Amino acid sequence: MTTYVVTLPGTLLGKLTPAGHAQLLRELSPADPRHTTLGETEDLDRLTLDEENSTFVIRLEVQAATTKEAEAEARRIATRALEAAGLTGDTAPMGPAALSGIDAE
Repeated sequence: MTTYVVTLPGTLLGKLTPAGHAQLLRELSPADPRHTTLGETEDLDRLTLDEENSTFVIRLEVQAATTKEAEAEARRIATRALEAAGLTGDTAPMGPAALSGIDAE
């Protein structure tokens, strides 16, 4: 298994309320890349919002055997978190993922 950091950019077409923002951060916390399994603090934020341009970036740490599995798992986590925050695939579509392998067993 390899530990990956998966970066998912997206566009906010719907309204993200302050309560929704807080819920989104809570949902993403278990996959927070700041505290990686490598034991080092990484210089990454799990969520970056650019409200002026209506964009966001979600960064998740996942373990998977392949990059395809890593992306699928990250999208599953991100989709669930966005839905918990009151957003859907139509109101917060995600773009192509960028993956970095950071540790291989």
